[in-house]
Amino acid sequence: MNINQYIDHTNLKPTATKNDIIKLCNEAIDHNFYAVCVNGSYVEVAKNSLSTNSVKIAAVIGFPLGAMSTGAKVFEAKQAIANGADEIDMVIHIGKLLEGDHQYIENEIAQIKTAIGNKILKVILENCYLTSELIKRASELAINAKADFIKTSTGFGTGGATAEDILLMKEIAGDQIQIKAAGGIKDIKTAKKFIHFGATRLGTSSGVTLVTEGISSKNEY
Repeated sequence: MNINQYIDHTNLKPTATKNDIIKLCNEAIDHNFYAVCVNGSYVEVAKNSLSTNSVKIAAVIGFPLGAMSTGAKVFEAKQAIANGADEIDMVIHIGKLLEGDHQYIENEIAQIKTAIGNKILKVILENCYLTSELIKRASELAINAKADFIKTSTGFGTGGATAEDILLMKEIAGDQIQIKAAGGIKDIKTAKKFIHFGATRLGTSSGVTLVTEGISSKNEY
């Protein structure tokens, strides 16, 4: 298993500086990661750092709470794409989902997908706040809205990715939508387990550790 190409090498810390993002990009080049994942204000920095490389740029929007207006998210997504992002990782409005306004969730995802055209859209469900039934329902809404991925977590909530949640999401996703696991993926054993259960992308700030462990690991699924 080539773990490198599953990894969105991530730095979304509020303390991240321009130099931190340049370092992130250089590590992504060195280790042949699929993408870097950064806050919107650093998309141009990443673009300049990766200008001659095939590493993709993912930008988060509505991050990490998801509670801003749909219009604000759409604007943020369009700006990120204009500045060079290849993919958008959006946070759903968790409160709207919890109160049962499922049409709001589907409409918001659909509007953002329309705004970014053929670029990849990943929908962050933030599973730590949801029941199993709501994880399933949110996954269905993302599929209905033509998103490309459902994603477990921001990494800023009360919990990150779990094997149980990925299996639950895969039950709904089937082959209709891909799954990104994120939050707390710090070792190669966990990464491989999540891939085995259906994740096709991993969001982690520990990408270098994973590939370093992976070189010496003989436990392949």
